[in-house]
Amino acid sequence: MTILSLDMYSEMPMGVRKAPAQRNGLHRLFAAAVVNDQFRETLLREPEAALANGYLGQPFSLSDQEKIILKSVRAKTLADLAQKVNQALKTV
Repeated sequence: MTILSLDMYSEMPMGVRKAPAQRNGLHRLFAAAVVNDQFRETLLREPEAALANGYLGQPFSLSDQEKIILKSVRAKTLADLAQKVNQALKTV
């Protein structure tokens, strides 16, 4: 099984750039939500609890701004959450 990590992308001709290292915690959070239904549902319904509990006993290394965004954005699906978080981060 291959796991795709967003920070594996390098610069590409279509304008896609390598993700900055400081977003590693956010990438880990979304990866956990992709592979674990229970964590995903907690993240969508109770983001404060998901951030406080971490995943498999490991906390997420998130900036204060990322935490604020994750706690304030409401979404019904993981794709919707990712899109809204990405949009919010572009305005920061």
